[in-house]
Amino acid sequence: MNAAHAADLAFAASSSPGGGGSTAVATQLLFFAAIFAIFWFLLIRPQQKQKREREQMLAALKRGDRVVTSGGLHGTVTSLDEHKVVLRVADQVRLEFDRGAVGRVLEPQDDKNA
Repeated sequence: MNAAHAADLAFAASSSPGGGGSTAVATQLLFFAAIFAIFWFLLIRPQQKQKREREQMLAALKRGDRVVTSGGLHGTVTSLDEHKVVLRVADQVRLEFDRGAVGRVLEPQDDKNA
C-alpha cells in the first residue's frame, strides 16, 4: 500500500461535507425556537399585557372619574356607554368621545391638600 492509496482510503472513510444532516436540522430548529422565545418575552408578551391592562382600565370607567384623553384633554366622566364617553371639561361644557380615546384615569385628589 502506498501513500496515495492510504490517502484515498482515509478520504473515503471520512464523512461527507454535508454530513450530520439530522444534527444540523436539530440545531437549526433549536436556533429558531430560541429566536421565537426571545421575541415572545421581549415583544409579544409585554404588548399583550399592556393591551389587557388598557382593556381593564376602559372597562372599569365610571361616572365621576377624572380622565385624560389621548389628545391630552382633561375632564370628568359624566356618562358613558359601551362605545362612547361624555366628559365635562368646564362648567356647561360637555364633550363626547370614543371610549378608546381615554388615555388614562387620574388618581383622585385629596381635598385636604387643595
